[in-house]
Amino acid sequence: MFVTTRNYTREPATLSDRIQRVLNETLGGLDWQYRDSAAASWVPAVDIFEEAGAIRIAAEIPGVSPSDIKISLEGNLLTIHGTKQQEAEEKTERVHRYERTYGTFERSFTLPASVEPKDIKANYDQGVLTITLPKSERAKPRQIAVQVGSDNGDETSSRNVEVTEKRNQ
Repeated sequence: MFVTTRNYTREPATLSDRIQRVLNETLGGLDWQYRDSAAASWVPAVDIFEEAGAIRIAAEIPGVSPSDIKISLEGNLLTIHGTKQQEAEEKTERVHRYERTYGTFERSFTLPASVEPKDIKANYDQGVLTITLPKSERAKPRQIAVQVGSDNGDETSSRNVEVTEKRNQ
């Protein structure tokens, strides 16, 4: 049985909306444009946060066993790869629809040079994989004291004024 989901609440107003709808109906979901790997059967959603001392990647991968998750780093390319196993269910009733996604997934991220690769940590809690990518010391914001006074060295009215410097990398 082939099931097609349609939303008749509004008609697409633009050509790009129509193309998006056709691709979503044809390819079976909204994640067709986010595939990082041709071998991936689904792609987990991620949130990426930047803080003063680190970058955090949070990936939603509910139902995936931590033993089925592999994280690798090659150069500056971080890759999350895993498999969501389908549970074997006893077929006592007719199944009308399967909407949950199973199979392999893969996401890759190019890391900035400011990340300290040897200190990367990963944590899996309640279906969310959080990868913490600490920034190197030279990439963290720091305070620089500014001396106020004359350039000739005679006047020593030295006041410190703090200026925040943030290096972009």
